[in-house]
Amino acid sequence: MAVKRLGKGLGALLPDLPEETEDRAERLREVPVSSVVPNPFQPRETFDPTALEELKQSIAENGVIQPITVREVDSGYELIAGERRLRAVRELGLERIPAYVLEVNTDEEMLELSLIENIQRENLNPIDEANGYQTLITKCKLTQEEVARKVGKDRSTITNALRILKLPKVVQDSLVKGEISAGHARALLGLDSASEQIGLWKKTVKNKYSVRQVENLVKKMNEPAPSKKAKANRKLSPALQEVEDRLRSALSTQVRIEDRGGRGKIEIEYYSHDDLERICEALE
Repeated sequence: MAVKRLGKGLGALLPDLPEETEDRAERLREVPVSSVVPNPFQPRETFDPTALEELKQSIAENGVIQPITVREVDSGYELIAGERRLRAVRELGLERIPAYVLEVNTDEEMLELSLIENIQRENLNPIDEANGYQTLITKCKLTQEEVARKVGKDRSTITNALRILKLPKVVQDSLVKGEISAGHARALLGLDSASEQIGLWKKTVKNKYSVRQVENLVKKMNEPAPSKKAKANRKLSPALQEVEDRLRSALSTQVRIEDRGGRGKIEIEYYSHDDLERICEALE
């Protein structure tokens, strides 16, 4: 009889069975590495070469401590979870690997188990995690509420994760590389246009802005520009208007020039002491 596992986290992957039971013995086997085919629903798309090398060294010294999980198929076994462990064993040239053999009857269950294992055990990067949620929604016809319940997270967490997929590809790639954090990415979503998001992302990477700094910059960029009437009342020449625009762009904040016949002042807004320090560094 099929075991109901959906929505039960890692306990679904590794049932809490006593060591001596026949059920556990039947599930845990050593299988030929060559008989294991990839998981077609693997949510992880990127693998850290350094982490994989460290895993290889650990397996070479201690063996595979945590078995992979698979299901039986006509060709042998299909991987459910443990892609990194399987890759490491193959690169080491080992012929067999310990595996839990689970009864998984549907693609929905296969995808869910893969996603749960990666999120709770192997820490997916935010883009792979969001793509996994999106796959559950599109391929398994689940709502965000259902996805949240199955992976044990709040619905708001799922919603925020999916929003990151709306960022330009170059920003998503930067998040995968670790150049920016998920907090930076969520802050950039406060800008409406892709060009603004990319522009601020470039400054964030170059200047190593904190999440708080990016949030403040987004707030400033979303403030309404001075009206044409207000600009006309200040009677700035085209040359000074160009200078004001250039300063505003360079400093990523509101800048106002007041001119009185060749003399005047420049007002530069800041929103926190960190923001003031950032502006000072830019001016220097």
